[in-house]
Amino acid sequence: MTLTDPIGDMFSRIRNGQMRSLNSVAIPSSNFRRNILTILKNEGYIKDFFIEKNENNKVSLKITLKYFEGNPVIKEIKRISKPGRRVYSRATSIPRVMNGLGLAILSTPKGVMSDIDARKNNVGGEIICKVF
Repeated sequence: MTLTDPIGDMFSRIRNGQMRSLNSVAIPSSNFRRNILTILKNEGYIKDFFIEKNENNKVSLKITLKYFEGNPVIKEIKRISKPGRRVYSRATSIPRVMNGLGLAILSTPKGVMSDIDARKNNVGGEIICKVF
């Protein structure tokens, strides 16, 4: 079975895992997902993630979710650019999430980066998601 939106599937698995107060969730692996998870880890939204091999040599990512006083650290994770409607932004008009308290993840020509790094490098791109 092929997924039409694998990034949206990853966000749904994270959301569902946090609603169930799970310690970790597993998702299929890809370089793009690893880049997004690296940003989420660096910004402190997830504890960690690592690569594990399943049976039949299938590679998956195991994400360790982060909680603060019993509540999930990620209040909202929302996909902005979808397969049916891509959303792009210039470097000068990258949106601020929750007045700078949140995070936007962009796919730029220089790689996947947070909105802060994209503004610093003066580069725009496709807005993947908003996290708060």
